[in-house]
Amino acid sequence: MATLWSYAHFCFCSLAVLVLGIILLFLMYQLVRTLQSLNQESTADIPPGSRGLPLIGETLQFMAAIKSGKGFYEFVRIRRLWYGRCFRTYIFGETHVFVSGTESAKTILNNDLGKFTKRYIQSIAQLVGYQSLLCADYQHHKLIRGRLSNLFTTSSMSLFIKQFDQLIRENLTTWEHKSTVIVLDEALQITCNAMCKMLMSLEGGNELEMLQKEVAHVCEAMLAFPLRIPGSRFHKGLQARKRIMSLIEKEISERRRGIGAFQEDFLQRLLTEDDKACNDATTTRLTDSEIKDNILTMIIAGQDTTASAITWMVKFLDENQDVLQILRNEQLQLASKSTAESFIRLEDLNEMPYASKVVKESLRMASVVPWFPRLALQDCEIDGFSIKRGWNVNIDARSVHLDPTVYNEPNKFNPSRFDDESKPYSFLAFGMGGRTCLGMNMAKAMMMVFLHRLITTYRWKVMDPDPSIEKWALFSRLKSGCPVIVTRILKDTDGFY
Repeated sequence: MATLWSYAHFCFCSLAVLVLGIILLFLMYQLVRTLQSLNQESTADIPPGSRGLPLIGETLQFMAAIKSGKGFYEFVRIRRLWYGRCFRTYIFGETHVFVSGTESAKTILNNDLGKFTKRYIQSIAQLVGYQSLLCADYQHHKLIRGRLSNLFTTSSMSLFIKQFDQLIRENLTTWEHKSTVIVLDEALQITCNAMCKMLMSLEGGNELEMLQKEVAHVCEAMLAFPLRIPGSRFHKGLQARKRIMSLIEKEISERRRGIGAFQEDFLQRLLTEDDKACNDATTTRLTDSEIKDNILTMIIAGQDTTASAITWMVKFLDENQDVLQILRNEQLQLASKSTAESFIRLEDLNEMPYASKVVKESLRMASVVPWFPRLALQDCEIDGFSIKRGWNVNIDARSVHLDPTVYNEPNKFNPSRFDDESKPYSFLAFGMGGRTCLGMNMAKAMMMVFLHRLITTYRWKVMDPDPSIEKWALFSRLKSGCPVIVTRILKDTDGFY
């Protein structure tokens, strides 16, 4: 027995030494690569910046910014002050270059010569899925986008706007009964309900509640350190993704087997298109993985980014009462043309020119998506600097939006600045080029419908003006959630008609 125990102990120790040796060899390999890279870069005309510590670079500083009240963009802002409009850093084991000029944005986002492809950091890719529009390479993105864009028709938009308007009206009726309304929480609930209804006909019940909670876990994990340690933020996000995928997979399976009532929604149209593709040799059908990853992507984009933008918009309007009054006059005039029971129509949005500018100005100032990541597929030059193949190149949208050479008084909330045509590649809220946000028009419509209903129903006062950003958020979200106190507008005293 003792001999057996000694043998087992010897095997265990040998295995431990072997594993330790492999880890040390890997670390030495990474160190050699880093030193070689440093040596190669020292003679090249590359962007200024710092690689930080060996192996980890400036990852710790990046993570510290994520956990601060200023958000992860603070990491970028400080280095832009140090190094200028184009700089490089080293985070999560890779070289990242940040650029903030409109010409640079045009070169990268247009991508006419195929020098760049889209690429998010690994944590984001693993959470939304490698088949997502956010992560697909050029050809794959073209295929998926072509299939999905066919579903964003005028008739689909018209139906969605009516459904969204109904959800907003139902939600707003509860606001006057609350001592304080947290705008972000309400906006997340409305946008989640709207997206899930449009995509999969999910309305109320445990599934919708579960989905909203799990999507929140996924979003919270996007900037977490990608370690699959049980209990960690990233691991919780992966587990949440797994549960979301199971729910969508179950929905797909039941529909293919004809279980339940027929639903005329985004998922059903996608499955119908796929059935047709099976009989058409010239059309490539989407795999279930592509469908699931992109349903999740659209839920996140439609829920999280839009709700964040709506929250900032409410805050900006409270801080700029002159703008709010002009907007209220426009919206009350539109409301006077319809009955209290009628819903907003797609064509009604054309009668909201000032509201459209308010939405655009809110998106510019908030920069909910602060940068757009790309991967250099070949050596190239940007802003006079050499960019190496394999480097991550990020368009710093926030810096472009707040550049005084692009926008006059960039820190002033002034929707009328969009009376004139914007300088090309100066407004990047939805990206540009072949990867412009597929749901851009839908997001704008959601914000405009929300504006109309809020402004014609309530006056409000923001109770916490603190602009601090929520920790761990990939998309810029107010930490306070924008708490407001509302007062219902009375038609006979507020000049509704």
